[in-house]
Amino acid sequence: MRFALSPEQLDFGTSVRKLLDAGRTPAAVRGWATGDPRPGRSLIRQLAGAGVLGLAIDDEHGGVGAEPIDLVVAFVELGRAAAPGPLVETAAAIPALLQALPDTSLAARWLPGFAEGTEMGTVAFHNGVALDADSAEVVLIADGGQLHTGHRTGLVRSIDPARRLFAVAADESIADDVADAIATGFDTGALACAAQLLGAGRALLDSTTGYAKQRKQFGKPIGEFQAVKQKLADVLIGLDLAEPLLYRAALTMGDATRSRDVSAAVIACGDAAYRAARAALQVHGAIGYTAEYDLSLWLTKVTALRTAWGTPDLHRARIADSLRDDAARQLRGTA
Repeated sequence: MRFALSPEQLDFGTSVRKLLDAGRTPAAVRGWATGDPRPGRSLIRQLAGAGVLGLAIDDEHGGVGAEPIDLVVAFVELGRAAAPGPLVETAAAIPALLQALPDTSLAARWLPGFAEGTEMGTVAFHNGVALDADSAEVVLIADGGQLHTGHRTGLVRSIDPARRLFAVAADESIADDVADAIATGFDTGALACAAQLLGAGRALLDSTTGYAKQRKQFGKPIGEFQAVKQKLADVLIGLDLAEPLLYRAALTMGDATRSRDVSAAVIACGDAAYRAARAALQVHGAIGYTAEYDLSLWLTKVTALRTAWGTPDLHRARIADSLRDDAARQLRGTA
């Protein structure tokens, strides 16, 4: 199985990074957190113009119809920039869910607007909480094999101010007995979240390494101290080891091991990003705690994303269940 990106994918990732760097993303994140979505919506329209929001959407609905690995490339860069908004839901989870339904009318109704960046969507899986339900034009609730439209009922406290969570209640039932489609949407969203975590971890490592080269103690940069070198080396190793698991999950989205591979990627990327966040905070010291310093945008993002698409315990349980099922099938086959 190939775990190296093609030159075209590397170029695409570079172009998305340049777009985000030019879009004053930290200012958009802070605006989003304070209830001003205008800079963020402008950035999202630019991403749509570059094809990012249409990667998981078939061309018949105005998208690109790209492979899951291309979606991963884009979301690594979105995580690296800490981009605001329900991007996982709009560009990954909802398109995968709607296109897996037997009835294509819902996909035809909403996905063209998603691909163009003129509309956004959010979805609540199982827990009745949806991201940015106040600014998304489409609010869905997927639970118990049923899909409903919904509406927000109240704000839910989040550790990341730019992740505005809302309790949602169901309105109209729009699809019944669609558990498989819901599972596809959830796994695609979890895959995109894992990619965001990896990208955020990379950004934290880069900023911390740069800070360690500039900040001086006892007359020399703190990056020259062995303890700091070792801490940052551990972060790099963790991120590098998580990356192949993320790529494998993207490459096996059509296989029977999909859920297990996605869960492995979520755990590995989440742990690596969290280690990067802890190291960043320790190396930066007191300034890392201040909300005015940009580092805080990534620290809170990583902490929130680590459980946004299922806790580590949930994903470990999914892996264990899958391995037990495989073992049981092998035993039946040899009996």
